[in-house]
Amino acid sequence: MQTIDQTITLEGAKSVRAAMTRRRISIMAIVMTIGFVIVAARLLQLGSVETETVIEGRTISEIEASRPAILDRNGLPMAVDVRVPSLYAEPRRIIDVEEAVAALRTVLPELDEAWLRERLTGDRGFVWVKRELTPAVREQVMRLGIPGIDFLTESRRFYPGGADAAHVLGSVNIDSQGIAGIERGIDDGGIAALQAFGLARGQELQPIALSIDMRVQYAMREELVDALTRYQSLAAAGVMLDARTGEVLAMVSLPDFNPNVPASALEEGRFNRITAGNFELGSVVKIVSFAAVLDSGAVTLADSFDARFPVRFGRFAINDYRGQGRILTVPEIFRYSSNVGTIQMMQQMGKDNYRSFFSRIGFDQSIVTELPERTPPNVPKEFSDVVAATASFGHGFSVSPLHMARALAAFVNGGRLIPPTFYPRTEEEALAQSTRVISEQTSAQLQQLLRFNALVGSGSRMNRLALAYRAGGKTGTAEKVINGRYGTGKNLNVFITAFPMEAPQYVMVILLDEASPETPQSGNTAGWNAGEVSGRILARVATMLGVKPGESEAFDARVIAAMQ
Repeated sequence: MQTIDQTITLEGAKSVRAAMTRRRISIMAIVMTIGFVIVAARLLQLGSVETETVIEGRTISEIEASRPAILDRNGLPMAVDVRVPSLYAEPRRIIDVEEAVAALRTVLPELDEAWLRERLTGDRGFVWVKRELTPAVREQVMRLGIPGIDFLTESRRFYPGGADAAHVLGSVNIDSQGIAGIERGIDDGGIAALQAFGLARGQELQPIALSIDMRVQYAMREELVDALTRYQSLAAAGVMLDARTGEVLAMVSLPDFNPNVPASALEEGRFNRITAGNFELGSVVKIVSFAAVLDSGAVTLADSFDARFPVRFGRFAINDYRGQGRILTVPEIFRYSSNVGTIQMMQQMGKDNYRSFFSRIGFDQSIVTELPERTPPNVPKEFSDVVAATASFGHGFSVSPLHMARALAAFVNGGRLIPPTFYPRTEEEALAQSTRVISEQTSAQLQQLLRFNALVGSGSRMNRLALAYRAGGKTGTAEKVINGRYGTGKNLNVFITAFPMEAPQYVMVILLDEASPETPQSGNTAGWNAGEVSGRILARVATMLGVKPGESEAFDARVIAAMQ
Protein backbone atom coordinates (compact mmCIF):
# COMPACT_ATOMS: atom_id res chain seq x y z
CA MET A 1 0.00 0.00 0.00
CA GLN A 2 2.84 2.32 0.77
CA THR A 3 4.51 1.49 -2.57
CA ILE A 4 1.46 2.52 -4.50
CA ASP A 5 1.35 5.94 -2.77
CA GLN A 6 5.02 6.62 -3.53
CA THR A 7 4.45 5.79 -7.20
CA ILE A 8 1.52 8.12 -7.43
CA THR A 9 3.54 10.90 -5.77
CA LEU A 10 6.49 10.51 -8.15
CA GLU A 11 4.31 10.51 -11.24
CA GLY A 12 2.50 13.64 -10.04
CA ALA A 13 5.79 15.49 -9.51
CA LYS A 14 6.98 14.58 -12.97
CA SER A 15 3.76 15.88 -14.48
CA VAL A 16 4.11 19.20 -12.66
CA ARG A 17 7.72 19.63 -13.74
CA ALA A 18 6.87 18.76 -17.35
CA ALA A 19 4.03 21.23 -17.41
CA MET A 20 6.23 23.91 -15.91
CA THR A 21 8.92 23.22 -18.49
CA ARG A 22 6.44 23.48 -21.30
CA ARG A 23 5.18 26.79 -19.93
CA ARG A 24 8.72 28.13 -19.66
CA ILE A 25 9.51 27.03 -23.21
CA SER A 26 6.32 28.68 -24.46
CA ILE A 27 7.12 31.88 -22.60
CA MET A 28 10.68 31.86 -23.97
CA ALA A 29 9.38 31.25 -27.49
CA ILE A 30 6.96 34.15 -27.16
CA VAL A 31 9.68 36.41 -25.78
CA MET A 32 12.07 35.43 -28.57
CA THR A 33 9.35 35.92 -31.17
CA ILE A 34 8.59 39.37 -29.80
CA GLY A 35 12.31 40.14 -29.82
CA PHE A 36 12.69 39.05 -33.41
CA VAL A 37 9.65 41.12 -34.40
CA ILE A 38 11.10 44.19 -32.69
CA VAL A 39 14.49 43.68 -34.33
CA ALA A 40 12.89 43.10 -37.73
CA ALA A 41 10.73 46.21 -37.36
CA ARG A 42 13.76 48.25 -36.39
CA LEU A 43 15.76 46.94 -39.34
CA LEU A 44 12.86 47.73 -41.63
CA GLN A 45 12.70 51.26 -40.21
CA LEU A 46 16.42 51.80 -40.62
CA GLY A 47 16.30 50.41 -44.12
CA SER A 48 13.57 52.81 -45.15
CA VAL A 49 15.43 55.93 -43.89
CA GLU A 50 17.97 57.41 -46.28
CA THR A 51 20.97 58.71 -44.39
CA GLU A 52 23.18 60.99 -46.39
CA THR A 53 26.74 61.89 -45.70
CA VAL A 54 27.19 65.61 -45.11
CA ILE A 55 30.32 67.41 -46.26
CA GLU A 56 30.68 70.89 -44.84
CA GLY A 57 26.97 71.47 -44.60
CA ARG A 58 25.96 69.87 -47.93
CA THR A 59 24.75 66.34 -48.56
CA ILE A 60 26.36 64.10 -51.15
CA SER A 61 23.20 64.23 -53.26
CA GLU A 62 23.37 68.02 -53.35
CA ILE A 63 27.02 67.95 -54.33
CA GLU A 64 26.46 65.46 -57.12
CA ALA A 65 23.25 67.04 -58.41
CA SER A 66 23.18 68.62 -61.86
CA ARG A 67 21.66 71.91 -62.95
CA PRO A 68 19.39 71.95 -65.99
CA ALA A 69 21.03 72.89 -69.27
CA ILE A 70 20.19 76.36 -70.60
CA LEU A 71 19.47 76.69 -74.32
CA ASP A 72 18.82 79.64 -76.59
CA ARG A 73 15.56 79.92 -78.55
CA ASN A 74 17.05 77.76 -81.35
CA GLY A 75 18.26 74.97 -79.05
CA LEU A 76 21.90 76.09 -78.93
CA PRO A 77 23.51 75.22 -75.56
CA MET A 78 24.34 78.29 -73.49
CA ALA A 79 25.10 76.54 -70.18
CA VAL A 80 25.70 72.85 -69.49
CA ASP A 81 26.99 70.69 -66.67
CA VAL A 82 30.15 68.61 -66.92
CA ARG A 83 31.18 65.97 -64.39
CA VAL A 84 34.46 66.64 -62.61
CA PRO A 85 36.33 64.95 -59.72
CA SER A 86 36.76 66.83 -56.43
CA LEU A 87 39.26 65.79 -53.75
CA TYR A 88 38.18 65.36 -50.13
CA ALA A 89 39.76 63.94 -46.99
CA GLU A 90 38.62 62.05 -43.87
CA PRO A 91 41.10 63.40 -41.28
CA ARG A 92 40.27 60.73 -38.66
CA ARG A 93 41.44 58.01 -41.07
CA ILE A 94 44.74 59.68 -41.99
CA ILE A 95 47.62 57.81 -40.34
CA ASP A 96 50.50 60.26 -40.91
CA VAL A 97 49.46 63.87 -41.54
CA GLU A 98 52.95 65.09 -42.46
CA GLU A 99 53.42 62.29 -44.96
CA ALA A 100 50.01 63.01 -46.49
CA VAL A 101 50.76 66.73 -46.78
CA ALA A 102 54.10 66.13 -48.47
CA ALA A 103 52.64 63.59 -50.88
CA LEU A 104 49.65 65.71 -51.89
CA ARG A 105 51.82 68.75 -52.56
CA THR A 106 53.84 66.77 -55.10
CA VAL A 107 50.69 66.68 -57.24
CA LEU A 108 49.05 69.90 -56.04
CA PRO A 109 51.93 72.27 -55.23
CA GLU A 110 49.59 75.28 -55.20
CA LEU A 111 48.06 74.10 -51.90
CA ASP A 112 49.41 76.04 -48.94
CA GLU A 113 51.33 73.67 -46.65
CA ALA A 114 50.10 75.11 -43.35
CA TRP A 115 46.50 75.25 -44.59
CA LEU A 116 46.65 71.67 -45.82
CA ARG A 117 48.16 70.43 -42.56
CA GLU A 118 45.38 72.08 -40.57
CA ARG A 119 42.82 70.65 -43.00
CA LEU A 120 44.04 67.09 -42.54
CA THR A 121 44.40 67.24 -38.75
CA GLY A 122 41.64 66.29 -36.32
CA ASP A 123 38.76 63.85 -36.12
CA ARG A 124 36.44 65.38 -38.71
CA GLY A 125 34.67 63.00 -41.05
CA PHE A 126 34.92 64.94 -44.32
CA VAL A 127 36.69 68.08 -45.54
CA TRP A 128 37.27 69.42 -49.01
CA VAL A 129 40.87 69.60 -50.18
CA LYS A 130 40.53 70.74 -53.80
CA ARG A 131 37.42 71.11 -55.91
CA GLU A 132 36.92 70.60 -59.64
CA LEU A 133 40.10 68.82 -60.74
CA THR A 134 40.95 67.13 -64.00
CA PRO A 135 40.81 63.33 -64.49
CA ALA A 136 44.60 63.34 -64.94
CA VAL A 137 45.14 64.94 -61.52
CA ARG A 138 42.71 62.48 -59.98
CA GLU A 139 44.75 59.60 -61.36
CA GLN A 140 47.99 61.04 -59.95
CA VAL A 141 46.49 61.50 -56.50
CA MET A 142 45.01 58.00 -56.47
CA ARG A 143 48.45 56.55 -57.25
CA LEU A 144 49.74 58.08 -54.01
CA GLY A 145 47.62 55.58 -52.08
CA ILE A 146 47.02 57.85 -49.07
CA PRO A 147 44.46 56.42 -46.60
CA GLY A 148 41.62 58.84 -45.89
CA ILE A 149 41.93 60.62 -49.27
CA ASP A 150 39.25 60.10 -51.91
CA PHE A 151 37.21 61.77 -54.65
CA LEU A 152 33.60 62.68 -55.31
CA THR A 153 32.27 63.36 -58.78
CA GLU A 154 30.35 66.64 -58.81
CA SER A 155 28.89 68.91 -61.44
CA ARG A 156 30.72 71.91 -62.81
CA ARG A 157 28.90 74.57 -64.83
CA PHE A 158 30.34 75.27 -68.25
CA TYR A 159 29.41 78.10 -70.61
CA PRO A 160 30.37 77.22 -74.21
CA GLY A 161 30.10 80.83 -75.39
CA GLY A 162 32.31 82.24 -72.66
CA ALA A 163 31.50 85.93 -72.22
CA ASP A 164 29.09 86.12 -75.19
CA ALA A 165 25.99 86.17 -72.95
CA ALA A 166 27.60 86.87 -69.59
CA HIS A 167 25.05 89.32 -68.18
CA VAL A 168 22.15 87.18 -69.37
CA LEU A 169 23.38 83.93 -67.88
CA GLY A 170 25.20 85.23 -64.81
CA SER A 171 27.18 82.49 -63.08
CA VAL A 172 27.19 79.91 -60.30
CA ASN A 173 29.48 79.46 -57.31
CA ILE A 174 31.64 76.41 -56.66
CA ASP A 175 28.65 74.70 -55.03
CA SER A 176 26.71 75.10 -58.29
CA GLN A 177 24.34 77.65 -56.78
CA GLY A 178 23.23 80.57 -58.96
CA ILE A 179 24.76 83.88 -57.89
CA ALA A 180 23.80 86.19 -60.77
CA GLY A 181 21.82 86.46 -63.97
CA ILE A 182 19.39 83.83 -65.16
CA GLU A 183 21.27 81.23 -63.08
CA ARG A 184 20.25 83.07 -59.92
CA GLY A 185 16.78 83.63 -61.34
CA ILE A 186 16.35 79.89 -61.91
CA ASP A 187 17.14 79.16 -58.27
CA ASP A 188 15.08 82.04 -56.90
CA GLY A 189 12.12 81.04 -59.04
CA GLY A 190 12.12 77.48 -57.76
CA ILE A 191 12.69 75.93 -61.17
CA ALA A 192 15.73 74.04 -59.92
CA ALA A 193 13.69 72.58 -57.06
CA LEU A 194 10.98 71.42 -59.44
CA GLN A 195 13.62 69.85 -61.66
CA ALA A 196 15.13 68.05 -58.67
CA PHE A 197 11.67 66.76 -57.70
CA GLY A 198 11.30 65.38 -61.21
CA LEU A 199 14.67 63.65 -60.97
CA ALA A 200 13.69 62.05 -57.65
CA ARG A 201 10.71 60.52 -59.41
CA GLY A 202 12.92 59.13 -62.16
CA GLN A 203 12.08 61.81 -64.70
CA GLU A 204 14.64 63.28 -67.06
CA LEU A 205 16.20 66.63 -66.18
CA GLN A 206 14.66 69.00 -68.71
CA PRO A 207 16.66 71.85 -70.26
CA ILE A 208 15.49 75.44 -69.89
CA ALA A 209 14.98 77.43 -73.08
CA LEU A 210 15.51 81.20 -73.13
CA SER A 211 14.20 83.81 -75.56
CA ILE A 212 17.78 84.80 -76.42
CA ASP A 213 18.91 84.23 -80.01
CA MET A 214 22.64 83.54 -79.76
CA ARG A 215 23.18 84.55 -83.38
CA VAL A 216 21.82 88.02 -82.62
CA GLN A 217 23.56 88.07 -79.24
CA TYR A 218 26.94 87.31 -80.79
CA ALA A 219 26.53 89.92 -83.54
CA MET A 220 25.50 92.62 -81.07
CA ARG A 221 28.38 91.88 -78.73
CA GLU A 222 30.93 91.81 -81.55
CA GLU A 223 29.79 95.20 -82.83
CA LEU A 224 29.82 96.70 -79.33
CA VAL A 225 33.31 95.32 -78.66
CA ASP A 226 34.39 96.95 -81.92
CA ALA A 227 32.76 100.23 -80.78
CA LEU A 228 34.86 100.31 -77.60
CA THR A 229 37.96 100.49 -79.77
CA ARG A 230 36.58 102.42 -82.73
CA TYR A 231 35.19 105.24 -80.58
CA GLN A 232 37.43 104.78 -77.52
CA SER A 233 34.36 104.40 -75.32
CA LEU A 234 34.47 103.63 -71.61
CA ALA A 235 31.54 101.24 -71.85
CA ALA A 236 28.85 100.05 -74.24
CA ALA A 237 25.53 98.26 -73.94
CA GLY A 238 22.61 97.14 -76.03
CA VAL A 239 19.30 95.29 -75.87
CA MET A 240 16.89 94.04 -78.53
CA LEU A 241 13.26 93.11 -77.87
CA ASP A 242 10.53 91.52 -79.92
CA ALA A 243 8.03 94.39 -79.81
CA ARG A 244 5.03 92.05 -80.08
CA THR A 245 5.95 89.55 -77.37
CA GLY A 246 8.37 91.38 -75.08
CA GLU A 247 10.96 88.63 -75.52
CA VAL A 248 14.58 89.71 -75.04
CA LEU A 249 16.46 88.50 -78.10
CA ALA A 250 19.86 89.92 -77.15
CA MET A 251 21.37 91.84 -74.27
CA VAL A 252 24.99 92.94 -73.92
CA SER A 253 26.77 95.12 -71.39
CA LEU A 254 30.47 95.90 -71.72
CA PRO A 255 32.81 95.49 -70.02
CA ASP A 256 31.53 92.02 -69.24
CA PHE A 257 33.07 88.90 -67.69
CA ASN A 258 33.67 85.21 -68.31
CA PRO A 259 31.06 83.17 -66.39
CA ASN A 260 33.47 80.22 -66.48
CA VAL A 261 35.59 82.37 -64.13
CA PRO A 262 32.94 83.85 -61.79
CA ALA A 263 35.47 86.01 -59.94
CA SER A 264 35.95 88.08 -63.11
CA ALA A 265 32.45 89.54 -62.54
CA LEU A 266 33.80 91.38 -59.49
CA GLU A 267 36.17 93.55 -61.53
CA GLU A 268 35.29 97.25 -61.76
CA GLY A 269 32.56 98.33 -64.14
CA ARG A 270 31.23 94.86 -64.89
CA PHE A 271 27.60 95.45 -63.96
CA ASN A 272 24.55 94.99 -66.14
CA ARG A 273 23.90 98.44 -67.59
CA ILE A 274 20.70 97.36 -69.31
CA THR A 275 18.70 96.21 -66.27
CA ALA A 276 20.67 97.57 -63.30
CA GLY A 277 21.96 100.87 -64.66
CA ASN A 278 20.03 104.14 -64.48
CA PHE A 279 20.92 106.90 -66.92
CA GLU A 280 19.76 110.27 -68.16
CA LEU A 281 19.10 109.10 -71.71
CA GLY A 282 18.91 112.46 -73.45
CA SER A 283 16.88 113.19 -76.56
CA VAL A 284 15.72 109.61 -77.19
CA VAL A 285 13.20 110.50 -74.46
CA LYS A 286 11.59 112.90 -76.94
CA ILE A 287 9.79 109.85 -78.36
CA VAL A 288 8.16 109.60 -74.92
CA SER A 289 7.22 113.29 -74.99
CA PHE A 290 5.76 113.00 -78.48
CA ALA A 291 3.80 109.90 -77.47
CA ALA A 292 2.38 111.72 -74.45
CA VAL A 293 1.34 114.93 -76.18
CA LEU A 294 0.00 113.33 -79.37
CA ASP A 295 -2.02 110.75 -77.45
CA SER A 296 -3.43 113.44 -75.16
CA GLY A 297 -4.82 115.35 -78.15
CA ALA A 298 -3.19 118.55 -76.91
CA VAL A 299 -0.94 118.61 -79.99
CA THR A 300 -1.30 117.26 -83.54
CA LEU A 301 1.22 116.63 -86.31
CA ALA A 302 -0.19 119.65 -88.12
CA ASP A 303 0.73 122.08 -85.33
CA SER A 304 3.72 124.45 -85.29
CA PHE A 305 5.75 126.06 -82.49
CA ASP A 306 8.07 129.03 -82.36
CA ALA A 307 11.63 127.77 -81.81
CA ARG A 308 13.40 131.06 -82.53
CA PHE A 309 14.03 131.94 -78.88
CA PRO A 310 15.13 129.98 -75.82
CA VAL A 311 12.65 128.92 -73.13
CA ARG A 312 13.36 130.85 -69.93
CA PHE A 313 12.79 129.91 -66.30
CA GLY A 314 13.95 132.85 -64.23
CA ARG A 315 17.64 133.32 -64.92
CA PHE A 316 17.90 129.95 -66.69
CA ALA A 317 17.47 129.61 -70.45
CA ILE A 318 17.10 126.37 -72.44
CA ASN A 319 18.29 126.47 -76.06
CA ASP A 320 18.46 124.05 -78.95
CA TYR A 321 21.76 122.32 -79.69
CA ARG A 322 21.64 123.45 -83.31
CA GLY A 323 18.64 125.73 -83.52
CA GLN A 324 16.95 126.40 -86.85
CA GLY A 325 15.99 129.92 -85.75
CA ARG A 326 12.43 129.66 -87.05
CA ILE A 327 8.96 128.30 -86.44
CA LEU A 328 8.98 124.49 -86.65
CA THR A 329 6.24 122.01 -87.42
CA VAL A 330 5.81 119.08 -85.02
CA PRO A 331 7.58 116.63 -87.39
CA GLU A 332 10.43 119.16 -87.77
CA ILE A 333 10.75 119.43 -83.99
CA PHE A 334 11.36 115.68 -83.98
CA ARG A 335 13.68 115.81 -87.00
CA TYR A 336 15.86 118.60 -85.59
CA SER A 337 15.50 117.33 -82.00
CA SER A 338 14.43 120.77 -80.83
CA ASN A 339 14.44 121.16 -77.06
CA VAL A 340 12.57 124.45 -77.33
CA GLY A 341 9.82 122.98 -79.47
CA THR A 342 9.49 119.84 -77.32
CA ILE A 343 9.13 121.92 -74.14
CA GLN A 344 6.36 124.00 -75.71
CA MET A 345 4.55 120.85 -76.83
CA MET A 346 4.76 119.39 -73.33
CA GLN A 347 3.47 122.64 -71.84
CA GLN A 348 0.35 122.34 -74.02
CA MET A 349 -0.32 119.04 -72.28
CA GLY A 350 0.55 120.27 -68.78
CA LYS A 351 3.33 119.16 -66.47
CA ASP A 352 1.07 117.10 -64.21
CA ASN A 353 -0.43 115.18 -67.11
CA TYR A 354 3.05 114.68 -68.49
CA ARG A 355 4.25 113.24 -65.16
CA SER A 356 1.23 110.95 -65.11
CA PHE A 357 2.27 109.57 -68.49
CA PHE A 358 5.57 108.48 -66.93
CA SER A 359 3.60 106.35 -64.49
CA ARG A 360 1.45 104.98 -67.30
CA ILE A 361 4.50 103.62 -69.13
CA GLY A 362 6.16 102.38 -65.93
CA PHE A 363 9.06 104.83 -65.86
CA ASP A 364 8.72 105.25 -62.09
CA GLN A 365 8.75 101.55 -61.18
CA SER A 366 11.41 98.82 -61.38
CA ILE A 367 11.04 96.35 -64.22
CA VAL A 368 10.80 92.86 -62.77
CA THR A 369 12.26 90.18 -65.05
CA GLU A 370 13.81 86.78 -64.53
CA LEU A 371 17.13 88.51 -63.82
CA PRO A 372 17.72 89.60 -60.21
CA GLU A 373 19.86 92.58 -61.26
CA ARG A 374 17.66 95.67 -61.18
CA THR A 375 17.75 99.20 -59.78
CA PRO A 376 14.70 101.40 -59.11
CA PRO A 377 14.47 104.34 -61.53
CA ASN A 378 15.07 107.85 -60.27
CA VAL A 379 12.03 109.88 -61.29
CA PRO A 380 10.70 112.80 -59.19
CA LYS A 381 7.23 112.14 -57.75
CA GLU A 382 6.12 115.55 -58.95
CA PHE A 383 7.35 117.73 -61.80
CA SER A 384 7.96 121.41 -61.31
CA ASP A 385 7.88 123.62 -64.40
CA VAL A 386 11.66 123.38 -64.81
CA VAL A 387 11.85 119.64 -64.10
CA ALA A 388 9.04 118.94 -66.58
CA ALA A 389 10.87 121.04 -69.20
CA THR A 390 14.20 119.23 -68.79
CA ALA A 391 12.48 115.85 -68.52
CA SER A 392 10.82 116.44 -71.91
CA PHE A 393 14.23 116.16 -73.58
CA GLY A 394 15.70 113.48 -71.31
CA HIS A 395 17.39 115.23 -68.39
CA GLY A 396 16.56 115.51 -64.70
CA PHE A 397 15.53 111.88 -64.25
CA SER A 398 17.12 108.50 -64.90
CA VAL A 399 15.79 105.12 -65.96
CA SER A 400 17.32 101.89 -67.21
CA PRO A 401 17.78 101.23 -70.94
CA LEU A 402 15.31 98.37 -70.53
CA HIS A 403 12.66 100.93 -69.50
CA MET A 404 13.34 102.76 -72.75
CA ALA A 405 13.23 99.57 -74.83
CA ARG A 406 9.93 98.47 -73.27
CA ALA A 407 8.35 101.89 -73.90
CA LEU A 408 9.65 102.00 -77.48
CA ALA A 409 8.12 98.57 -78.13
CA ALA A 410 4.75 99.88 -76.95
CA PHE A 411 5.06 102.98 -79.12
CA VAL A 412 5.48 100.91 -82.32
CA ASN A 413 3.44 97.75 -81.61
CA GLY A 414 0.06 99.45 -81.60
CA GLY A 415 0.23 100.93 -78.13
CA ARG A 416 0.51 98.01 -75.70
CA LEU A 417 3.09 97.96 -72.89
CA ILE A 418 4.38 94.39 -72.53
CA PRO A 419 6.55 93.12 -69.63
CA PRO A 420 9.96 92.05 -70.96
CA THR A 421 10.92 88.40 -70.50
CA PHE A 422 13.97 86.21 -71.01
CA TYR A 423 11.78 83.15 -71.66
CA PRO A 424 9.87 82.32 -74.86
CA ARG A 425 6.36 83.76 -75.06
CA THR A 426 3.66 83.75 -77.73
CA GLU A 427 1.92 86.89 -78.95
CA GLU A 428 -1.29 85.65 -77.33
CA GLU A 429 0.44 85.27 -73.96
CA ALA A 430 2.01 88.71 -74.33
CA LEU A 431 -1.33 90.31 -75.20
CA ALA A 432 -2.89 88.84 -72.06
CA GLN A 433 -0.18 90.50 -69.93
CA SER A 434 -0.13 93.82 -71.78
CA THR A 435 -1.58 97.21 -70.89
CA ARG A 436 -2.71 99.78 -73.43
CA VAL A 437 -0.77 103.03 -72.95
CA ILE A 438 -1.41 104.86 -76.24
CA SER A 439 -3.90 104.48 -79.07
CA GLU A 440 -3.19 102.64 -82.31
CA GLN A 441 -3.44 105.97 -84.13
CA THR A 442 -0.74 107.52 -81.94
CA SER A 443 1.42 104.42 -82.45
CA ALA A 444 1.09 104.80 -86.24
CA GLN A 445 2.15 108.46 -85.99
CA LEU A 446 5.21 107.57 -83.90
CA GLN A 447 6.20 104.93 -86.44
CA GLN A 448 6.11 107.58 -89.16
CA LEU A 449 8.15 110.02 -87.08
CA LEU A 450 10.85 107.40 -86.43
CA ARG A 451 11.11 106.50 -90.11
CA PHE A 452 11.05 110.19 -91.08
CA ASN A 453 13.98 110.86 -88.75
CA ALA A 454 15.92 107.97 -90.26
CA LEU A 455 15.36 109.33 -93.75
CA VAL A 456 16.15 113.02 -93.24
CA GLY A 457 17.09 113.53 -89.59
CA SER A 458 19.61 112.41 -87.00
CA GLY A 459 19.08 108.72 -87.84
CA SER A 460 20.30 109.02 -91.41
CA ARG A 461 23.75 107.56 -90.73
CA MET A 462 22.11 104.48 -89.23
CA ASN A 463 19.76 104.28 -92.19
CA ARG A 464 22.60 104.31 -94.73
CA LEU A 465 24.17 101.28 -93.06
CA ALA A 466 20.87 99.37 -92.91
CA LEU A 467 19.15 100.88 -95.95
CA ALA A 468 17.28 97.79 -97.13
CA TYR A 469 15.59 96.99 -93.84
CA ARG A 470 13.34 100.09 -93.39
CA ALA A 471 14.41 101.06 -89.89
CA GLY A 472 13.38 104.07 -87.87
CA GLY A 473 15.44 105.69 -85.15
CA LYS A 474 16.20 108.56 -82.83
CA THR A 475 19.42 109.89 -81.30
CA GLY A 476 20.10 110.96 -77.76
CA THR A 477 23.29 112.77 -76.73
CA ALA A 478 23.10 113.31 -72.99
CA GLU A 479 25.66 115.44 -71.22
CA LYS A 480 26.93 113.54 -68.21
CA VAL A 481 26.87 115.12 -64.78
CA ILE A 482 30.41 115.42 -63.41
CA ASN A 483 30.81 116.84 -59.89
CA GLY A 484 27.23 118.07 -60.01
CA ARG A 485 27.61 119.93 -63.32
CA TYR A 486 26.56 119.42 -66.93
CA GLY A 487 28.56 120.66 -69.88
CA THR A 488 31.83 118.86 -69.13
CA GLY A 489 32.20 117.54 -72.67
CA LYS A 490 31.56 113.94 -71.61
CA ASN A 491 28.45 112.40 -73.15
CA LEU A 492 26.33 109.30 -72.91
CA ASN A 493 25.28 108.60 -76.50
CA VAL A 494 22.10 106.61 -77.08
CA PHE A 495 20.28 105.43 -80.18
CA ILE A 496 16.86 103.78 -80.37
CA THR A 497 15.81 101.72 -83.39
CA ALA A 498 12.66 99.96 -84.59
CA PHE A 499 12.32 97.80 -87.71
CA PRO A 500 10.89 97.05 -90.22
CA MET A 501 8.80 100.23 -90.00
CA GLU A 502 5.99 99.12 -92.31
CA ALA A 503 5.10 96.52 -89.65
CA PRO A 504 7.45 96.96 -86.65
CA GLN A 505 8.55 93.72 -85.02
CA TYR A 506 11.83 94.55 -83.26
CA VAL A 507 13.21 97.41 -81.17
CA MET A 508 16.77 98.07 -80.05
CA VAL A 509 18.53 100.46 -77.67
CA ILE A 510 22.30 101.06 -77.95
CA LEU A 511 24.47 103.06 -75.49
CA LEU A 512 28.05 104.27 -75.77
CA ASP A 513 29.67 105.95 -72.77
CA GLU A 514 32.03 108.85 -73.56
CA ALA A 515 32.50 108.01 -77.22
CA SER A 516 35.17 109.99 -79.09
CA PRO A 517 35.09 110.95 -82.79
CA GLU A 518 36.24 108.12 -85.03
CA THR A 519 38.21 110.52 -87.23
CA PRO A 520 39.09 114.24 -87.01
CA GLN A 521 36.24 114.88 -89.46
CA SER A 522 33.67 112.95 -87.41
CA GLY A 523 31.37 114.23 -84.73
CA ASN A 524 30.91 112.74 -81.28
CA THR A 525 27.13 112.99 -81.03
CA ALA A 526 25.01 109.83 -81.03
CA GLY A 527 24.27 109.75 -84.75
CA TRP A 528 27.99 109.38 -85.50
CA ASN A 529 28.61 106.42 -83.18
CA ALA A 530 25.64 104.81 -81.40
CA GLY A 531 23.60 105.32 -84.57
CA GLU A 532 26.24 103.73 -86.78
CA VAL A 533 26.65 100.80 -84.39
CA SER A 534 22.88 100.29 -84.54
CA GLY A 535 22.99 100.25 -88.33
CA ARG A 536 25.79 97.69 -88.40
CA ILE A 537 23.99 95.40 -85.97
CA LEU A 538 20.72 95.67 -87.87
CA ALA A 539 22.41 94.90 -91.20
CA ARG A 540 23.85 91.70 -89.69
CA VAL A 541 20.83 90.35 -87.85
CA ALA A 542 17.78 91.39 -89.88
CA THR A 543 17.86 88.37 -92.18
CA MET A 544 18.45 86.07 -89.19
CA LEU A 545 15.17 87.38 -87.78
CA GLY A 546 13.29 86.87 -91.02
CA VAL A 547 13.29 90.51 -92.14
CA LYS A 548 13.86 90.48 -95.87
CA PRO A 549 15.73 93.29 -97.59
CA GLY A 550 13.64 95.22 -100.06
CA GLU A 551 12.84 98.51 -101.71
CA SER A 552 10.92 101.07 -99.67
CA GLU A 553 10.43 104.01 -102.03
CA ALA A 554 6.62 103.86 -101.98
CA PHE A 555 6.48 103.42 -98.20
CA ASP A 556 8.99 106.21 -97.60
CA ALA A 557 7.14 108.52 -99.97
CA ARG A 558 3.98 108.08 -97.90
CA VAL A 559 5.95 108.83 -94.72
CA ILE A 560 7.43 112.03 -96.17
CA ALA A 561 4.03 113.14 -97.42
CA ALA A 562 2.48 112.60 -93.99
CA MET A 563 5.19 114.75 -92.37
CA GLN A 564 4.66 117.75 -94.70
